[in-house]
Amino acid sequence: MKTLYEKLGITPKNEKLYIQALTHSSFAHENGTEHYERLEFLGDAVIQIIMSDYLYKNDLRDQGFLTKRRAQSVREEALFLFAEKLNLAAYLKLGNGEQNAKQSVIADAFEALFAAIYLDLGIQSAFLVFEKVVVPYLPLVETLKDYKTQLQEYIQLERKSLTYNTVKVSGPSHRPTFKADVYLEGEILLGSGLGQSKTEAQQNAAKQALSKVVKDV
Repeated sequence: MKTLYEKLGITPKNEKLYIQALTHSSFAHENGTEHYERLEFLGDAVIQIIMSDYLYKNDLRDQGFLTKRRAQSVREEALFLFAEKLNLAAYLKLGNGEQNAKQSVIADAFEALFAAIYLDLGIQSAFLVFEKVVVPYLPLVETLKDYKTQLQEYIQLERKSLTYNTVKVSGPSHRPTFKADVYLEGEILLGSGLGQSKTEAQQNAAKQALSKVVKDV
């Protein structure tokens, strides 16, 4: 953890918060400890406000553009990118069945980490960490396209529509597995995907669909 703190440029006061932020529910249920989900809820809001502040002060374009850019910069794929630069996955505590952290888990932990910083050191420290670990990589986010966006752009060339049908299919309440199907024109099944969130399941469905209609996906 010391290496992570150095990357973040912080000196924690309450290290338990950071350990909780990096503890997945699978590990928590196996070991009777706290997990990151409540911190994730708070961290999402913390990152939203810091990103909004940054864009407002550094981008003079209109509200519509800023809203779109913020959404692009705080979505799962972007958070995963920021987390990868910290090698955050190496610090996660996972249960026996979760030894390889999924993208959604790593992104969630990144949000939880910002909540821990906010609660432990205050909003100003969260702003400083944001400047250090997010801002340098924002240009990469601008060119980062998720699978749903790629599929939508490809299908739009033929002036056709896509619809997603997402259902909860299995798993315990603390770790549900969702299934998503993506349809062309509401009738033709293009792909299916599983995920620990509806968003992840839809992304995996879009990825499968792209692998069928576009080479090298």
